[in-house]
Amino acid sequence: MHGHLALVNQRLQEAVVIPDSFLTEVAGHLIKAGGKRHRPLFAVASAATRTEVTEDIVMGGVAVELVQVGTLYHDDVIDEAETRRGVESVNARWGNVTAILSGDFLLAKASEIAASLGVEVADLLARTIGRLCAGEVRELQDAYNLDRSEAHYFESIDGKTASLFATACRVGAIVGELERDDIDALTEFGRCYGMAFQMVDDVLDLVATSEQLGKPAGLDIAEGVYNLPVLRALGGPGGDELRSLLGAPIDGELVDRARSLVRSNGAVASSLEDAQAYVDRAVACLEPFGDSPAKRALARSAQFLLTEVEAAV
Repeated sequence: MHGHLALVNQRLQEAVVIPDSFLTEVAGHLIKAGGKRHRPLFAVASAATRTEVTEDIVMGGVAVELVQVGTLYHDDVIDEAETRRGVESVNARWGNVTAILSGDFLLAKASEIAASLGVEVADLLARTIGRLCAGEVRELQDAYNLDRSEAHYFESIDGKTASLFATACRVGAIVGELERDDIDALTEFGRCYGMAFQMVDDVLDLVATSEQLGKPAGLDIAEGVYNLPVLRALGGPGGDELRSLLGAPIDGELVDRARSLVRSNGAVASSLEDAQAYVDRAVACLEPFGDSPAKRALARSAQFLLTEVEAAV
């Protein structure tokens, strides 16, 4: 899977080069900063479970990654983030308006590439962008909501995270002309992976240090994004004290105390059990595929998801 990383990075940088040198610089800012490129590599690996990887398959993955980067530009404006991927964020360097418009440009380039790959891919990417927005809006509606339901939590992460992983796998499989049953199985793999991915990320916000995260620890709980461990901790031992701390912006020692309460009553462990269940479902989706480097790479990606959080707990 990682053998195609250099080609993905090259095509990503080429995709945002236009005659306007300023927009080229801004649109390519986070692309040049790097990244693990999970989504385009999942598109490539999904196709490679059954067929040879072509230029069109790589470009399908590039389209998905451009959506991911474009949404990060918008997210950083919402969060007033100052850094991203170890570099100054676009909004911090060039302002919110530039960040929003360049994010829109990246989404437009993604749509342009998707259209070149056929109506089905173009329709899929458009619907996925809509799901990303709906997931983020659901999270904003639940900000500082002490009575946020687990159903709303899962609905939000399905839209804002899992949908793009699912689309990455589906795009690769569609462009690779796999059978419909294979396309659906790989799509479900991506969705389950994405659910586990976000759940692990949410746990890390509560158990890892700022140095491990590369961003302030406890940022979600400070900003009123109450994720699965928090919701479960609110209903467990120490829940009353936790409830007294939350419901409004907090910082400093209050964040530390809230994180400690969440870690103390089994909420983290039960959340990780649910994440593991999604990992198991993701791996099970790969059973119809014969043994191949691509299948093994996808399975390893899922199986290693909990490694980082286990080291931090």
